[in-house]
Amino acid sequence: MVPHSYTLDSLSKSQDLASTIAAASTPPQIISTCASIDSFLHSHTPDQSRHFFSLAFPTLICKLFGFDDPNNPNKPPSPAGWIDAAISSNDSDLSAALSSLLSPAGTLASAISAVDNLSLVKYVFPAERLPEWARFLLVSSSSSPAGVASGGPGALSELCPALFQSRVKESPPSPQIQLNVFEYFLFWFAYYPVCRGKSENSQLAEVKSVKKFRLENWAYSIPVFSSAVKRSGNAERKTESNLYIRILRSYLSAYVPTFDLNAHQPYRSSILHYGSGFDAKVVSRAQFLVSTLIHFWLVDNDFSPFPLNDCKLLGVSFRLRSVLGETPPTPGLGEVVKVFVRYLNLSTVAVIEAREGGGGGGECSGSPRWRNSGSSSSFDAVRAKEMVSKYNSLRCWNPWVQRPLYRYLLRTFLFCPVASSVKNVSQVFSVWISYMEPWNVTEDEFSEPETIANGSASALVNERKENSAARSRGFSSQWQDYVLSNYLYYSSLVMHFIGFAHRFLHNDVELIVQMVLKVLDVLTSSKELMDLLKNVDTLFHSKQAGSGKPMLNNLYRYVPSIHEQLQDWEDGLCETDADGSFLHENWNKDLRLFAEGEDGGQQLLQLFVLRAEAELQAMSRDISSLQCIDSLKEKLGCLFDGHTIISSPTSPEPIHHQQSRDDIFKPRRAGNHAFVDVKYKGDWMRRPISNNEIVWLAKVLIRLSDWMNESLGLNQAAEGTQVSPSIPYVDVSPDVAHICGPSEALKVFLGAVLSWLFFVGTGCLGLMRRYGLRVNLRVLASKKFVMVLVLYGSFSMLKKIIRFLLNM
Repeated sequence: MVPHSYTLDSLSKSQDLASTIAAASTPPQIISTCASIDSFLHSHTPDQSRHFFSLAFPTLICKLFGFDDPNNPNKPPSPAGWIDAAISSNDSDLSAALSSLLSPAGTLASAISAVDNLSLVKYVFPAERLPEWARFLLVSSSSSPAGVASGGPGALSELCPALFQSRVKESPPSPQIQLNVFEYFLFWFAYYPVCRGKSENSQLAEVKSVKKFRLENWAYSIPVFSSAVKRSGNAERKTESNLYIRILRSYLSAYVPTFDLNAHQPYRSSILHYGSGFDAKVVSRAQFLVSTLIHFWLVDNDFSPFPLNDCKLLGVSFRLRSVLGETPPTPGLGEVVKVFVRYLNLSTVAVIEAREGGGGGGECSGSPRWRNSGSSSSFDAVRAKEMVSKYNSLRCWNPWVQRPLYRYLLRTFLFCPVASSVKNVSQVFSVWISYMEPWNVTEDEFSEPETIANGSASALVNERKENSAARSRGFSSQWQDYVLSNYLYYSSLVMHFIGFAHRFLHNDVELIVQMVLKVLDVLTSSKELMDLLKNVDTLFHSKQAGSGKPMLNNLYRYVPSIHEQLQDWEDGLCETDADGSFLHENWNKDLRLFAEGEDGGQQLLQLFVLRAEAELQAMSRDISSLQCIDSLKEKLGCLFDGHTIISSPTSPEPIHHQQSRDDIFKPRRAGNHAFVDVKYKGDWMRRPISNNEIVWLAKVLIRLSDWMNESLGLNQAAEGTQVSPSIPYVDVSPDVAHICGPSEALKVFLGAVLSWLFFVGTGCLGLMRRYGLRVNLRVLASKKFVMVLVLYGSFSMLKKIIRFLLNM
């Protein structure tokens, strides 16, 4: 029994400490406050510390992450947050104090664990700060049953038990998310970069102007300015000094195991191997942390947050597409997502090493073995329970992140705004490349700085480096299961990225070329990897065509899984009519990387090389840039069995262009096809919709232009079109006795006028067919043009009203 005086003392000290935390803003004050928090938690029991977590801990969270009012979702984080201050000031003492305060081995973490073990404090997390899909699900369930999702708040616990099970509480007027101290802190920790990315993106959109954008493009095209821009971006790539990323790594290392996950769960193996020190909270805590980061960073505003089969089994249907639309993921998360994904891949590395050592290792990736082979139209409660708990029997984290990461990457490539910078996409791109090369992930990246600095640990560090060097040899047969379970990352996503590269080539030619070259480097890094990808592609299409037998029976078992992934992972994600894509509308029903034809990977990559080479020759005389083009051609020849375009000399001699780039890269005509088949690949009318156009009007005018061009025969090839216009003539009636002078003369005059108009129209159509011209009404969708029409109509109407009033 705690004396009453000690309770009052802890209460008053907690109140004073909350005031001290709120007033701390300078580095010396923050360091002193961190020491005061550590001293308070050292000198008080968990029961006494509950006053601190009730009164001072919410204030501490606000000051750490810069939230002036955490209950106000519309207010961006303040740059005066303690973590931001440590990052911007580069103060080593401040960073050390915050690292010690937030360390998973520190006093605060121990106090949080002790308070949670006694269940002394509970928090209600604001619904406005939840991931978008969870927020809409809660709002719809409280407002009307027919909202954006069916299933109610209970669907949260069933679809995502690791995150919301036993945490969703019914409380009128809307359900609440009740969390303990550890969970509450992790939610804010995961939300911090999301809120920061949203606020920085909104500020950038307000400050940026058209003139500034053009000036930056002009300056970037000059080699001197270009190198200066690249040098200034080097500091941003140094994530080692980022305090938030260091804390993230420490949390992952402390709370998320990367070896056999079943070792932490009872009755997964023989009871003779069951240790007495087992703690069931290790697995639940790890699953909660991983699920939190996945749903806050990767899923968030995705309109299809869960696998379709899982939603069908649980009877839940989402209608988020009308609410979220084509919204790209939150920008600015590339660096933290990369650290998160690389750490989770350590569990895959552990399984591969266990297999090499003869210790088994079980299934790691999303192999077809654990997938449901059958399908049922009715809901089966037993199968639903198996679906909810299927991840508990896995030996690594890869199946947790497969679908969310794929959709995160794909939504970034598809929904990136046209006028935006490619900096955010380049960060997300590095996440993709890192995921495709898990054999390059080492444990040294996540070693604690204190451990490395300790001289006694040098032998352990050297041993890790030797093991890492021996393992980082590239793809081998041990990684075949991983590659096949993630086959879409190496095939379908590559095609989507090629479409992105074509759309954004004009933004930053050198960066886009380097990104495409890096993708080809990964695909061609090993002949064994190329043969594996091509064999699976052949099996995929042979199964689809229904002819012949599979060439490799050991690979055939992955084909149904790839079919299922293609439909599920790309649910609702495809190129639209007017996004400037080079791919078909419903193309995600097939794999096109190694397909022949103009929409295959080889043709699109060759077209990209031609466009990039012309861009670089027009804007720069840098030899290294043209050497990158030669490297692209070499990689293309390696990937597609020597079929590539001829390399051009890299001498920086000026090239005199007699035609514009639009004329050089004018697309082939589609021929006499139906409207749904009309795809003017690379056509100016099919360019991405810009900010100075009305989206819905542009789409309507594009469809109208397609119909007119097809009706007038302007899609036909010029060579095969020979127009023979009819020669107009006047047929004189033989009944001369009944001719009336004025009426017949009027008929002759009208016939001559109509014949002349017909002759002129036919001649114009002939000229348009001969020179490949088409009707393009999209220019009428310009906001300036529409504004002029609106102003003219308003002025005319106002003029008539004034004239009417004056006449009264």
